[in-house]
Amino acid sequence: MDAETSLFESSEMLATFISSTPVLQDSWRLCSLANTSASVVTDQVRGIAYVAFSGTIMPPLADPSCANLEALDRPPDGLFPPLQQRHAQHQHEDPPMLHAAILHHFLSLYTSPAFLNQILTVIEKSKAVVMTGHSMGGAVASLSALWLLSHLQSTSSSLPVLCITFGSPLLGNEALSRAILRERWAGNFCHVVSNHDFVPRLFLAPLPSLSTQQPHFVRQFWHLLMTSLQSVSETIQLFRSVLPFVQASAATTGEGRVKSPFSPFGNYLFFSEEGAVCVNDAAAAVKMLELMFTTASPGSSIEDHLKYGDYVGKASWQLLMRKSFTQGEPPESSYEAGVALAVQSCGLARQESIAGPAKDCLKMAKRVNPLPPHLNSANLAITLSKNVPYRAQIEWFKASCDKSDDQMGYYDSFKLRGASKKGAKINMNRCLLAGFWDNVIYMLESNQLPHDFNKRAKWVNASQFYKLLVEPLDIAEYYRTGKHRTQGHYLKNGREKRYEIFDRWWKGREVGDEENNKRTSYASLTQDSCFWARVEEAKDWLDQVRSESDTGRSDMLWQDIDRFESYATRLVENKEVSIDVLAKNSSFTLLMEELQDFKKKTQQFPPQFPAFWNEEMVP
Repeated sequence: MDAETSLFESSEMLATFISSTPVLQDSWRLCSLANTSASVVTDQVRGIAYVAFSGTIMPPLADPSCANLEALDRPPDGLFPPLQQRHAQHQHEDPPMLHAAILHHFLSLYTSPAFLNQILTVIEKSKAVVMTGHSMGGAVASLSALWLLSHLQSTSSSLPVLCITFGSPLLGNEALSRAILRERWAGNFCHVVSNHDFVPRLFLAPLPSLSTQQPHFVRQFWHLLMTSLQSVSETIQLFRSVLPFVQASAATTGEGRVKSPFSPFGNYLFFSEEGAVCVNDAAAAVKMLELMFTTASPGSSIEDHLKYGDYVGKASWQLLMRKSFTQGEPPESSYEAGVALAVQSCGLARQESIAGPAKDCLKMAKRVNPLPPHLNSANLAITLSKNVPYRAQIEWFKASCDKSDDQMGYYDSFKLRGASKKGAKINMNRCLLAGFWDNVIYMLESNQLPHDFNKRAKWVNASQFYKLLVEPLDIAEYYRTGKHRTQGHYLKNGREKRYEIFDRWWKGREVGDEENNKRTSYASLTQDSCFWARVEEAKDWLDQVRSESDTGRSDMLWQDIDRFESYATRLVENKEVSIDVLAKNSSFTLLMEELQDFKKKTQQFPPQFPAFWNEEMVP
């Protein structure tokens, strides 16, 4: 497919969907009711549950601490487990953080039994859920949607969730945006922003610059804003304090650039009197927030925050009407024509100083994901087939090790390999396959693959086979090079992130009845890819217990060894190990022989492998 034909594909599909159905109008209707009643409003329309949060309730900004960002791990355990787990896997990155005032306001709602009952009752018999809110209510709606997505994931529910906000301030930092992308939730959010509304731009200014005006000024201004009784002088003051930071945050280079602690996530649907355009790239969203705000005035920045009803009323015909050029002849290239129409829809085409940067911004958004997800998935499938020879050579190496006269098996043969060409070739294949699968993870986490990619049987099965085949080699290389001495054992200090991700894919798959059948022969690959890492740890425990003089420490080591024996017994008896595990000179066999000899000498415990040591289980 020509790249030009898929301009703004995913974001435009979402924008067209919500604008061509009653979802946008129903969302704004409920937001208006919530603002009027200053409460959470729920309704069910055509089988869709709507939950609207009021934008007139002011969070506790008078508390100076609420002007700060707060880590996502502060709320009670289990509130946002997927996002918290994502940070645990990327501890070198900043933690996901939220605006403290918005988080505290959400927690005050969440801890109310009436609120939870209201939410769960309305979604109980619904086929989909829409969380929505205007102004500060939009930020609370976003946080509520994140909670609901986390809750539904923990219960394996497939209930669709969509969050639509109107004039919402930014919610959290860049780490939160990355975590949402990695969780595949960015497509669940659509933030509607009018071209001059200052509220979505407010937190692009550094928090200290706003906190110096708290508690009196911002609280009073917000009250005046939402009751349409603005003070002209205060409006101008806040507008002038925010505009320079919006421009500086959007700058990509230069000394004037200011790094805002906040970052957008999800899709941004920008409305103007001329039309609308939707982008789903964070950097492009920040730039569009700046460019469209450039033509604003203090009065229009307030007016636009309160007139979303007008924009929503025009949305259907604006997005679905046949567009025509108002600025001269259309470009010959369909790509350039698409960009020009988008700039026109933003209301920026007549501003010569702004139209150029706007075009560059929209082109940048296009370059982030030059191909649509389904084409990226198809290309990955082709690359996967090209990697089959690498995998086949490793399989051949394993088969030859199983038949070798040295009877060491697959793991130990690779770990103790010399400078042979065969060993070097297998090691190179191991690295090539790791590069391929790391790229798959990168593309998935950067939103370049279909939403259900990690649930597709083809990729779940391929990643599981790769993990079972290759991770034993990674473990062998880790201990062969002595990394366990400097970094610690493999399981806690050396395991690659991709294997942890593939574990989750495999556990989340649909399990057929045939998988529960008892094995009648040994597995072709040991079903715990970390088996050899556990063997290495058990070897270390045995070495330690031989020289340990402290009784308490010795007892703890024996407990660890006992747990390993029970674990290994279960795998062997269930035939969930490959025959290389039971090879005469494998690390596992030698370890168990040493352990039984040591037990006999110390008379600590009776052997737990009587059948195994009588050679009844040796193939």
